[in-house]
Amino acid sequence: MISDTAVIRLVFFTDILIEDFDGASRTMFQLIRRIPSTKFKVLFICGTGPEQLFGFEVIRLPAMRLPVNRDYKIALPWLSKEKIRRKMDAFRPQVIHIATPSLLGQFALQYAQKHKVPVVTMYHTHFISYIDYYLRYAPFLIQLVRARASRAHRTFYNGCNKVYIPSETIAAELINMGVEAEKCSIWKRGIDTTQFTPAKRDIAYIRSLTGNWKPNILFVSRLVWEKNLQTLIHIYKIAERQGSPYNFIIAGDGIAAKACKEEMKNAFFMGKLSHDALSRLYASSDIFLFPSVSETFGNVVAEAMASGLPCVIANGGGSRDFIQDGINGFVSQPFHTLEYIQKIEIILSNHSLRSAMSQAAVHATRLLNWNQLVQRYLTDLTSLVAQYQQPMHQEPLLPARS
Repeated sequence: MISDTAVIRLVFFTDILIEDFDGASRTMFQLIRRIPSTKFKVLFICGTGPEQLFGFEVIRLPAMRLPVNRDYKIALPWLSKEKIRRKMDAFRPQVIHIATPSLLGQFALQYAQKHKVPVVTMYHTHFISYIDYYLRYAPFLIQLVRARASRAHRTFYNGCNKVYIPSETIAAELINMGVEAEKCSIWKRGIDTTQFTPAKRDIAYIRSLTGNWKPNILFVSRLVWEKNLQTLIHIYKIAERQGSPYNFIIAGDGIAAKACKEEMKNAFFMGKLSHDALSRLYASSDIFLFPSVSETFGNVVAEAMASGLPCVIANGGGSRDFIQDGINGFVSQPFHTLEYIQKIEIILSNHSLRSAMSQAAVHATRLLNWNQLVQRYLTDLTSLVAQYQQPMHQEPLLPARS
């Protein structure tokens, strides 16, 4: 039993500790910001991050860039294993949070199992969905790599006490992969509906960007190929060839930005935007287009919906769970370019449908509340720590010799 005044010692392991790096980082910071320092003492161990965070200590480790995605660095814990172990032994963690099953995540899990510390993790990135893209030129390897990745996922997540998953679709995939259902917990993402709201619609602003009165199709994401950018480019090119009367606006940056600009010469590229600028862009656009199938949740889809945008998205990944097809948006076959265009044109040609979808989209995001989600997470941590302090988790006593 934990007393009301006890402070729980929590360690976060994450390769990247930068708030606006990507959707996973933004989610993690929404959580970290709400952890009460009066009830938790936190230690961060990362590859890339600040020297300290919200008054808590940060241990930074050597890191290397991923060859398949130069935007990302992964920590190399084995180069500093003694340093980490000394720090952990001195800190005496009562619960460990692991961001991803990376080298750092594997190190953290091994430490936790050896020292009998409970572990929670969040399923942020659907790595398995990237395999088809990265091995598109070696398709004979896809099945083998997918099987090995599934086995590695199953082993890692079954080694944790609780796995927070942001959507029912992804949870079903993991359970089908062999992750124990009782370890899986649906934990969606919150949305700041004061930040992302239809009230920020500004027609003069959007016209100043485009210089015309055409409807605006918005895509927001990191510009990396695994976001199914090739399909986005195909949609753009067919729309251009057909003389479709709407603009394409692209917000975000990444290693594929240069190639996208070359392929989509008349699109409006905004680069990476602040939340304030992005919220105005969402609300001032007309349709949100998102062909990615690699999302575990789809923060940008939630932001677009909260801003009043009907969405046309891929029928795949966690963001699919947001859309009631024909009610608050449309889903399309992930790589069926013409289907996306048909759905876009249905919305643009039917004002009453567009208005109804907009209202339904806003309504659907009202229940995504960060404070409630974080309170549930903190309650779970407290419960786990209490369980591990019970006698059943102590080493069994040997019978007395006669």
